[in-house]
Amino acid sequence: MKIPTATYRIQFRNGMTFDRAAGLVPYLERLGISHLYASPVFTATSGSTHGYDVTDANEIEPSIGGRAGFDRMVQALKAAGLGLILDIVPNHMAASLENPWWRDVVEKGENSRHARHFDINWSTRLTLPFLGDTFESVLENHEIAVKPDPNTGRPAFAYHDTFYPLAPETWVGREAEVLKLTDKAEIAELHRRQPYRLMSWRDAPRDLSYRRFFEITGLAGVRVEDKAVFDDTHRLILELVHSGAVDGLRVDHVDGLADPKAYLELLRQEAGPDCYITVEKILGKGEHIPADWPISGTTGYEFIASLSDVLVDDEKIAALRKAYDDVVGKPVDMKAELRAAKLLMADRNFAGEFTTLSMLAMAIAGTEGAALDEKVVRSALRELLVAFPVYRTYGTEEGLPPADCDMLRKVAERVRTGANAPAPEALDFLTRILAGEVANSASGEAAAFRTRFQQLTGPLMAKSVEDTLFFRQNMDLALNEVGAEPMPRAFSPDRFHAEMKTRLERQPDALSATSTHDTKRGEDARARLYTLTEAPELWAACVTRWRRMNQSNVTVLDDGPAPKPAVAWMLYQALAGVWPVTLHPENEAGLKALEARFLDFVEKALREAKLRTNWGDSNDTYEKAVLDYARHLLSPANQAFLRDFYHALQPFIRAGLVNSLTQTVIKLTAPGVPDIYQGSEALNFSLVDPDNRREPDFAALERLLAGDGKPAATTEEGWLSGRLKQHVIARLLRFRQRKPTLFRRGDYLPLAATGKRAENVLAFARAESDDALIVIAPRLVFGALHGSLAHPYTEYWAQTEIALPERLANRRYRDILSGETICLADRISLASADGCSSVILLSA
Repeated sequence: MKIPTATYRIQFRNGMTFDRAAGLVPYLERLGISHLYASPVFTATSGSTHGYDVTDANEIEPSIGGRAGFDRMVQALKAAGLGLILDIVPNHMAASLENPWWRDVVEKGENSRHARHFDINWSTRLTLPFLGDTFESVLENHEIAVKPDPNTGRPAFAYHDTFYPLAPETWVGREAEVLKLTDKAEIAELHRRQPYRLMSWRDAPRDLSYRRFFEITGLAGVRVEDKAVFDDTHRLILELVHSGAVDGLRVDHVDGLADPKAYLELLRQEAGPDCYITVEKILGKGEHIPADWPISGTTGYEFIASLSDVLVDDEKIAALRKAYDDVVGKPVDMKAELRAAKLLMADRNFAGEFTTLSMLAMAIAGTEGAALDEKVVRSALRELLVAFPVYRTYGTEEGLPPADCDMLRKVAERVRTGANAPAPEALDFLTRILAGEVANSASGEAAAFRTRFQQLTGPLMAKSVEDTLFFRQNMDLALNEVGAEPMPRAFSPDRFHAEMKTRLERQPDALSATSTHDTKRGEDARARLYTLTEAPELWAACVTRWRRMNQSNVTVLDDGPAPKPAVAWMLYQALAGVWPVTLHPENEAGLKALEARFLDFVEKALREAKLRTNWGDSNDTYEKAVLDYARHLLSPANQAFLRDFYHALQPFIRAGLVNSLTQTVIKLTAPGVPDIYQGSEALNFSLVDPDNRREPDFAALERLLAGDGKPAATTEEGWLSGRLKQHVIARLLRFRQRKPTLFRRGDYLPLAATGKRAENVLAFARAESDDALIVIAPRLVFGALHGSLAHPYTEYWAQTEIALPERLANRRYRDILSGETICLADRISLASADGCSSVILLSA
């Protein structure tokens, strides 16, 4: 297996085609990339912006070049010696009539060849929750009628521009008669005879006959646990792997599958031992990828979380938390907030999935003759789901693995002794089902319960934490990231070192990400917002002053001010994170461009919080008030605020750029395969999607990299343009290519600093055989920066040293960035450190 030395993620669609990507190959080669990492390229719904709504897994999307364009891109990659990794989506497909398999199921029901391809409960009619109201209401309002499908000519239910096919047995032989139906009762009777039931989208959370992806009814779960379904959905994928066109696969949402391990084992068997495979998997605190999965690791969200241990000031974060509590008006109880978010998801957003589990449990109780009240069982089930600390367990028909059994016992005990403890007999009953400790007569039902439970805990966690709690609680937005821990904790470089040692041991070939298409903000915005923990009093004072300056634009509504102080805190912080480095308050065009992006974020943030508005029932009055406030912040007429904001932001911008380079250097040298998200090799101050999926200016990036024949200069322009970051990446990635074993298998050695600035340095080494690499990166330097990042700051690092163990001492090294050669005894003095950039020494 060829392990990548560095990947580069490209988002196809939205203008990015295979031929355009092929044109970027020389740039990627100069940057030091070994593998292009492509977003899904298979045919998806018309106008799809992301490709995860696949309609044909065995065809390459025509709009981005089709198979011919794909082959040209592959040829360009291979000619340059670059590999290709594909993002594949085994968990779901589009529940769209554009999907021929889904359309066939809609038309023929259980008689369709593809009826078992989708995870559908066929004990009832297939639900199609795509109407604006109930079927009865849209029929009454003359919004639905029987008409010929313009594409097939066959009778169909016409609802606006959508034509739902009728089952053949309900019209064949009487086509003309059916097409003339106008009587509502007769149309309703025709609807009752279909294998599907048209219904309101609002009813989907409570009443759905198929498994969906999270809450998205337009994405239907696929049963890849069935070998025939696996074969049908992976035919082209495996052909591309076997032909050598594709070198690796990234498996989307592996936790959604019925049996992830069995799927990965089959994928490995079919793809072969040389295919590099990673999985999108969120790891909880202390959780690890199962050791028996035949993969190289995850896509790296846990790596993002680990960087906070380096870049958060643990000694001052309590002051930031207190300032936020003061704005909220009371101390924030994150445990209570998490519980509230999970209860909301269980009771409302996933009510149907919850009810399915409850019904399965009661059926098992009936099989076993257990006298349990349904309300008691539902209460225990709710508490068990809410208490689950990780995305899922990995039980099969035989029960749970030992590690998962142990975790289940611990979770059950916490529930049993908690403040909201349910009836113990109901809790014991549910844990027995999950552990597989049931009568043989109930084993099949127990296996079904276990699978459904495991397929629900992940979406419940994701939507509770990432898409609710992280939009409600905004003490520091940098910490509200995919894979982060929602509970307050201590931040420590020692913990980071420990996690890197574990990473080297357990998944040295996993991707190490800092930005992805799903992160809540770009890596440089996050790096900047980490600095709030270094100057909490200053930040709090700024927010107080800005709120006062813009108070006249707060709207008082019946349910309170819009925005409330805590929401205003979030708005100023989000604006601070996204503010372009060189944007001046007088630049009206720049402000207008920023406003469009910022307002889209604000609307999404308000709706995801689900407090005073949400996606299903938007509160237009409230949203308009907050959006108007946000619009006012960026109005060119609001110069007093804009000038104040701009000048106050400068020290955070400078410290954020230092953080950015530090996290980049760490990613490029710590265990794991560095993943560069498109455009992030320079500066990425994006907001949550879709903002983070905008195409970068590749022409500008290519110009920025041009002329990299000498060490990158730490000039002010180099910092502010992103050129320094990009050139450091290019230089280090080339060294990774020359020393792959050092970076892949080299020992990870934490190094300790002593002296005046010991806490402002993170240092470690990688060592393998005769090769050694020493990395020294600045951290928590907010208070040290004075106006320019190009300042040498040598006085700041005086009296600070790093001791070298015998394995690294008394050797000659070359500074990868400066080219300087130095001889080291048993320590490194930082007195001559060059400003705020990192020092990276490779044994000569």
